[in-house]
Amino acid sequence: MDNSELPLLDPAFTAHVSDVSGTGLSSLWSKAFSGHGVAALGEALIERVRQRGDPHALLDLSNVLQLEFQRDTALKAQAMALNEQRLYRVAESWSADALHLLVLKAAGDLMCNTPFELLLDDYDLIVDVLYVDAGLPLPAVLPDHDVLWVVVAESDANRVLLEELGTLLAHWPRPVLNQPALIARLSRDVSCMTLSDAPGVMMPKTVRVSRIALEQLAAGVVLPTALLAGMQFPLIARPVGSHAGSGLVKIECAEHVNSYLEEQSAATFFLSPFIDYASKDGLFRKFRLVLIDGKPYLCHMGISEHWMVHYPYEEMIAQASRRAEEASVMTLFERDFAQRHALALGTIQQRIGLDYWGLDCAETPDGRLLIFEVTSAMLIHRMDPTDVFAYKAGHMTQVFAACYRLLELAAGRLHTARRI
Repeated sequence: MDNSELPLLDPAFTAHVSDVSGTGLSSLWSKAFSGHGVAALGEALIERVRQRGDPHALLDLSNVLQLEFQRDTALKAQAMALNEQRLYRVAESWSADALHLLVLKAAGDLMCNTPFELLLDDYDLIVDVLYVDAGLPLPAVLPDHDVLWVVVAESDANRVLLEELGTLLAHWPRPVLNQPALIARLSRDVSCMTLSDAPGVMMPKTVRVSRIALEQLAAGVVLPTALLAGMQFPLIARPVGSHAGSGLVKIECAEHVNSYLEEQSAATFFLSPFIDYASKDGLFRKFRLVLIDGKPYLCHMGISEHWMVHYPYEEMIAQASRRAEEASVMTLFERDFAQRHALALGTIQQRIGLDYWGLDCAETPDGRLLIFEVTSAMLIHRMDPTDVFAYKAGHMTQVFAACYRLLELAAGRLHTARRI
């Protein structure tokens, strides 16, 4: 990426931006979450590409294929779209004073970027998305905008890109949300060091190890303490770059390592000690928070008999008592959870420093905030079935309103957010 010159920001520039898609990532996610599937839509997009050669349809098709778990084919379709153009208008407005957002996004699967599309559907915005890549110069001309938002997520693949963006955006002429240098510090092995001594916080140390090191652990050649000081079985292992619990396991002893490696092809893994965070009733409670302009919001609380809590899942859907507890925690969040952990959350925000980011966490038996992950790319949505999770829609609307207000504050606009 050539950082020697900033692009010209042209308020009338639309010539290289294709028409607004009738699909959109938010709509695709909703269809997939509802269980209706998106395969038929994919067929329509293929036909649209054949007839019109529309790169926007190719980009939508890539998202459809990812939601249908055809990742390799999806990334090929995405590459074809980005070869045609890298700037896409994904939301249009006829309002003269609509806030104009420019989003910088990385190529890759749906976990490579903050899924911002799910946060702003209700609001009157012009949104242009520019796909950026390491070593690739920015266009000479870009549409002018009120705010720029970096949604590129931390990953090994995005490390150089984030470094280049950090240099470029240091002199950007418009307000920037989520500075790239701060995003780059969110890797599991770095963030645990950032937060390890924060008051009221427990975040287990995490170490990056090679496959060979795990093989040596399985053979008894090395002990867990040789990989991370003080670490003993059981331990938590996951492939570097994995998401949503893929490849995440608790390993009880050295004998279990071999069977784990037989199932995983990764060359590098994260290891950390397992922390038993079960409540007095033996159940595990995991909270997903998002911090917007420094203020925490609860997005869900999962309750499970298993230490690895996914949401939503059969236990929450089947048991009304657990949903009732989640609804109560959401209602009381600001007066209860947020106050109880105010010092911890305030310190974490100061050290993370991002405008928008999220964390998965729990509470330890001694009352500390147990941090599992901090990321700028947390999946935040309101797509859970309303007949089951009736209490969530209104709560999440407040989260989305805070997100839009963040844009307005960054742009210097303080009037009340206008919903469509």
